[in-house]
Amino acid sequence: MSKLTAEEVAFYRENGYHLYKKPVFSAEKMARLTAIFEEQLAEKGDKLSDELDTPHFRDPRLLEYLLADEVLDLVEPIIGPDIILWSSHFICKDPFKGRQTPWHEDSAYWNGRFDKYDKIVTIWLAIDRSNKENGSMRVIPGTHHNGFSEYESVDMAINTFHATIKNIDESQAVYFELEPGECSLHDSRIIHGATANTSPYRRCGYTMRFLSADTKVVPERNENWQIFLARGQDRAGNQYVNVK
Repeated sequence: MSKLTAEEVAFYRENGYHLYKKPVFSAEKMARLTAIFEEQLAEKGDKLSDELDTPHFRDPRLLEYLLADEVLDLVEPIIGPDIILWSSHFICKDPFKGRQTPWHEDSAYWNGRFDKYDKIVTIWLAIDRSNKENGSMRVIPGTHHNGFSEYESVDMAINTFHATIKNIDESQAVYFELEPGECSLHDSRIIHGATANTSPYRRCGYTMRFLSADTKVVPERNENWQIFLARGQDRAGNQYVNVK
């Protein structure tokens, strides 16, 4: 059952994002997800807190959330009933030292991995409160019609990526302020980023990324990558991990 109204879907199509200001999961289910994240954070070793990529590859407990109706019912009205789980990522900006995320398009970092980029959506689920003070995500609305801008290099010591998009008018930015358990949705092509966390408050979210199953995942550009048919039918001849 769709969790988005027709008006909300229309807003997403025009602007490239939507803020879902309701709890995605029950309090009990959200508490279990938070506990899994805290485990991952404690075991990260030398990795930075913003580098906990594809945790569901090593911890199948996360599939309960990634393949949940609560999530897929948000995704379906945007990309359709045939849905691929592509990836997930715990992104944590530590107090006072969380690096800034430069302006980028997700699609630019995935160039060549798919045959198209028009039906890819990311859910950003807030584990901690996310606001302007602690480095919430921000987007430039309506910039999701291209997905491959011109970039220039930045310092990786203070940035999560090596490059940023040139000539961004930051006065147009919309900040994604969310309470724990709420989420945002954004198009893979939209220009977005986040400032550094200079506050005393941690900012952690869990990203869940989904593709329409009529998107071809290019095998030679995705070696050892695990994709799951989350809902519906395969439309592009992809190979999936079986969910037991």
